[in-house]
Amino acid sequence: MRKKRLGLMGVVLVILAILLVYPMDTYISQPGGAYNLEPLVEVVDGDQDDQGTFSLMTISVAKATPFSYTLAKLSDEKKILPANKVRRDGEDDTEYNIRQKRMMSGSQFNAITVAFDKAKLPVDIKFNGIFVMMVLDEGAAAGVLEAGDRIHAVDGVLLEESGQFFTLMGEKKLGDEVLLSVERDDKLRDITITLKEIPGSEGRAGLGVQFEEDRELTTNPKVDFQTSNIGGPSAGLMFTLEIMNQLLDEDLTKGYNIAGTGEMLEDGTVGRIGGADFKVIAASRKGIEIFFAPADDLPEEVREKNPGILTNYEEAVKTAEKIGTTMKIVPVKTIDDALDYLAGLEEK
Repeated sequence: MRKKRLGLMGVVLVILAILLVYPMDTYISQPGGAYNLEPLVEVVDGDQDDQGTFSLMTISVAKATPFSYTLAKLSDEKKILPANKVRRDGEDDTEYNIRQKRMMSGSQFNAITVAFDKAKLPVDIKFNGIFVMMVLDEGAAAGVLEAGDRIHAVDGVLLEESGQFFTLMGEKKLGDEVLLSVERDDKLRDITITLKEIPGSEGRAGLGVQFEEDRELTTNPKVDFQTSNIGGPSAGLMFTLEIMNQLLDEDLTKGYNIAGTGEMLEDGTVGRIGGADFKVIAASRKGIEIFFAPADDLPEEVREKNPGILTNYEEAVKTAEKIGTTMKIVPVKTIDDALDYLAGLEEK
C-alpha cells in the first residue's frame, strides 16, 4: 500500500512539474516595472540635482507553461502571444534575445544623437562593420557564423563605409569563397565561407544571414548606460529626456515623476511600440504623475485591415480610464512635443 501511495505521489509530482515548468511555444506578457533613469544613465559630470524623475517602463514577456497559460486566460492583465508575434520566422531564443539587446543599443544610440543635437553639442559617428542578427539554417554561414558576430573585413578589405558590405558581397557568385574578419567575444578571427544560394532568394549568392550596419558613437561628455538586463527599443524617448536633463542645467522634470514609452528615431520622431496598455498599468502602480505615449499615425487602410486597432496614445488613454488612474496621459509625436509640454509645466 505504501509503495502504491508513493507511486501515486510521484505521478502527481510529475504532472505538477509539467504544468509549472514545461515550456510551450507561446509567450505570456504582463505589466513590468518603472525604473528611475538617473542611476541607469550617466552623463559624465552632468547635472544630477534634479527634483523629479524620468523613468523607463517595461513589460514582462516569458515563455508560457501550461499553468501560466491557464492563469493568463483568466486575467485581464496578461496576454497570450503566439510565437510568431514575438520571434521572427526561423529565429531561435538566442537570436531573439540578441535582437532585443540590439534594439536597446539602437535606442540608446538615437537617444544620444537626438539629445546632443537638441543641446547643440557635437557627436562623432564612425562605421564599425556589420552586426550579424540571425543566421539562416540553410544558408552558407549556418554553423559557422553566430548571431552577435561583427564582420570587420571582407577578403582583406576593411569595412569603413556604409554600403560597402553590400557592394563587396554583390560581386560574388555561387561557389565563391569569401574570407571574413569576424569579431566574437572580443576576439578577432578569420573565417572562410563558401557562398551558397540565399534561402528564398531565387539564385542569389550570399552568406545567408540577417544583419545591420554597425556604428560607433563618441561624445564629450561621455554617456554610460547600466541597462544590461533590459531589451527592446521602447525606452528611447525617456533615454533622450534623461540625457538632456543631465546635459542642461535646468530641471526638465519640474519636480514631477514622469514616465513614458516610445522608440526614438534618428530624426526625433517618437515611434510606435508594443504593450502601451501594460506600461500605463505599471506606471500608475509606481505613482507616476505624467505619462508620455506615442501619438503614432495609423493610415485608414491600416485601420480598415485591423478593426479595433488603436494608436499607442489611444490605447494608453483607454487603459488609464479603465483602471481609474489620475496619471496624466500626454500624446507625443516627436521629442519636441515632449519638450514643449515640459516647458509649459509649472514647477511642482
